[in-house]
Amino acid sequence: MLPYRLPRPLRLALYALATAILLYLCLAPSRDLPKVNLWDKEEHAIAWFVLAATGLLLSPRRPRAIALYAFGVGAFVEVAQGLMGLGRDADWHDLAADSVGIVAAFIGYLAIRLAARRSRSRVYARP
Repeated sequence: MLPYRLPRPLRLALYALATAILLYLCLAPSRDLPKVNLWDKEEHAIAWFVLAATGLLLSPRRPRAIALYAFGVGAFVEVAQGLMGLGRDADWHDLAADSVGIVAAFIGYLAIRLAARRSRSRVYARP
């Protein structure tokens, strides 16, 4: 079964779980997280790519809402990191990296939609 065909409450629960995992990774004290040999901005771009791509897989007909939600989560994380003082710092560069991940997910989404549209047009084209 395709993810977007799951019942809506299940899709929302799965996306909430993805968001909760991301929020934990972003807001937990840095000493409690595993060390990863990636540049901080790469981590942000990858994390928000996964968040946006997950949203698009679960609800492909709501791309604008997915983009706004993912960006909003990124902005919330930066504000929260600046306020909490657990070894985390607010940095607008992180929000820019989040945006790069979101845009990358949308480029993939649009490429897949374009390929599907072309495939359908070939099937229905008359020789």
